[in-house]
Amino acid sequence: MVSQKHVLAAQQVCDAIYVDEKVKSYVLDLVFATRRPDEYRLGKLKGLIQYGASPRATICLVLAAKAYAFLQGRGFVTPEDVKSIGADVLRHRILVSYEAEAENVTSEDIIRTLFETVEVP
Repeated sequence: MVSQKHVLAAQQVCDAIYVDEKVKSYVLDLVFATRRPDEYRLGKLKGLIQYGASPRATICLVLAAKAYAFLQGRGFVTPEDVKSIGADVLRHRILVSYEAEAENVTSEDIIRTLFETVEVP
């Protein structure tokens, strides 16, 4: 059994995990790409996204990536960490349009396209 003390200690370690400015920029690019797809060579998604991820999604992506890096035994976050947890964080934050629903495009499809297109540092 894990004690409250150990959970709080793990939280402190996660908080201290390093996130490079390039990784932070990558997270911002991912979120902004859901709101302004034309600016990220994702014009084909423009009519498919009703609402993109909010600015809070950037915070959640970074926190989840830190936790993932911690679980991998590293003291720093990589773009691969962001990709590993990205769908779980963004899935409910991207609302697809009626057009997307008519074309059977899901938020998962949009997220996959995001990670395939947005440039990784």
